[in-house]
Amino acid sequence: MSEPRAPRLCVLIDADNVPANYAEAIFEEIAALGEASVRRIYGDWSAMRLNAWAKKVAALGLVADQQFSNTKGKNASDIGLVIAAMDFLHSGLFDGFVLVSSDSDFTRLAARIREQGLDVYGIGEKKTPEAFRMACKRFIYVENLGSDEPPARGPRPADEPQQAPAQRGKEEPMKAIPLIVAAMRAIDPDGEWYTLGQVGQFITQANPDFDTRTYGSAKLSDLIKKISRFEVKAGPGGQLLARDLA
Repeated sequence: MSEPRAPRLCVLIDADNVPANYAEAIFEEIAALGEASVRRIYGDWSAMRLNAWAKKVAALGLVADQQFSNTKGKNASDIGLVIAAMDFLHSGLFDGFVLVSSDSDFTRLAARIREQGLDVYGIGEKKTPEAFRMACKRFIYVENLGSDEPPARGPRPADEPQQAPAQRGKEEPMKAIPLIVAAMRAIDPDGEWYTLGQVGQFITQANPDFDTRTYGSAKLSDLIKKISRFEVKAGPGGQLLARDLA
């Protein structure tokens, strides 16, 4: 019996709205979602600001699409990306799309693709407007992926405590409590123990940008174990269960 093929994904990148230093990490993340059959990147390649992305094109197998900025203040890349997305959508060759941008202009595009029954994954910065994040099945922050070129930083003062690199810029685990509690109540208002798989699935469906890495944890179980309000135990078949002690 042949193995099921990985979902075929169409990856479209808005070069103006995602830093190039996350490029390799972005494609490592995409590899976990499916096969990046199409890898297009849009921008005005005559502009100096895209030099960093231009250096990544060959190494990552990207097809660079030239979009001239004919009018000041207008982003031709957005229009070019949308037109290409609709062409790819109507080809019927793909199982999902990955829109790499921090621009809310792609909100309607994401919604349109999902109306067609395909998955849409968004990848962008934490500054990405909520409308675009919520239009995606899942939205991934590049800040959670790490970069191959960490930003330069001056010498650390002698009296400054050294912070663990994995925790810089992370949210406190306690901030995830409302999301976890809401998921438990939605699953079963009168329940006591909940499987972490169900909890995680509900949180992600209600909050496409939820990512345990935002809170400095690799997995949901790691995150919940950091919060004293919850108890975690192994259930039947080794599945993990959690309950709210409040």
